[in-house]
Amino acid sequence: MLFDINGGEFLILLLVAAIVIGPQRLPGYAEQLGALVRKARVWMKDAKGRIDTEMGDDAIDLDWTTLDPRRYDPRRIVRDALLEPDARQVPAVARVGAVSAPVGGAAPFDDEAT
Repeated sequence: MLFDINGGEFLILLLVAAIVIGPQRLPGYAEQLGALVRKARVWMKDAKGRIDTEMGDDAIDLDWTTLDPRRYDPRRIVRDALLEPDARQVPAVARVGAVSAPVGGAAPFDDEAT
């Protein structure tokens, strides 16, 4: 359910709201809440329509579930980035300043520079 609230907790929240707000004002607040939800639905439908018209045919092929922020796992993203082959091939020897060092080997050390 909404905000990870189960049915029993929702009923308790409604009961507390009825006691705090009072039975006289509760219908007015419920009506305002309903109007707010309807406005939000219209706004979301309008926003999706504008996105669809601006993106054109690209929006049809877009899988919105891949853009769900709840699916982002930083560990998976880093793991995938490290395991994917890079488009640019790293040369067998990387240049560090004027000294060559094998990739993955020890860093070059200059006795005279320290």
